[in-house]
Amino acid sequence: MVPKRVSLLTIGAYDLPALRAFYKSLGWEETENSTDTYAVFKTAGVLLTLFPIAELAKDAGVELPKSPGTFHPVTFAINVEQPEKVDSTIELIRKAGGIILREPSEAFWGGRTAYFADPEKNLWEIAWNPSAVFDERGAMLSF
Repeated sequence: MVPKRVSLLTIGAYDLPALRAFYKSLGWEETENSTDTYAVFKTAGVLLTLFPIAELAKDAGVELPKSPGTFHPVTFAINVEQPEKVDSTIELIRKAGGIILREPSEAFWGGRTAYFADPEKNLWEIAWNPSAVFDERGAMLSF
């Protein structure tokens, strides 16, 4: 059986220093594994890494995408413990230079949600789900 876990997410960066600066401006802490050509950020349950996109494409054996200005068919989510944290989190992201795509609003499924893009157009959702359960580290266990 394949282990049922996600332990690391890597974003291929066109401009690693700029993307690193954006995530640092959110207050995210880098680990000691970061180097000049690789950034590793701690999160509640998964490590988020940034790696030069040309190197990532070479490593995966795929063709390099042409531009960071297009939609990536993946979204990441930051789930929060209270509905008002969607609003306060999106304000911090706005101040850090995130591109707000959808202002905080009530979701059709009963929660609260907003969307932003980082400087290379990677999409993130900030969401509150009334049935979400978190552990002591802030990792979401269920929803």
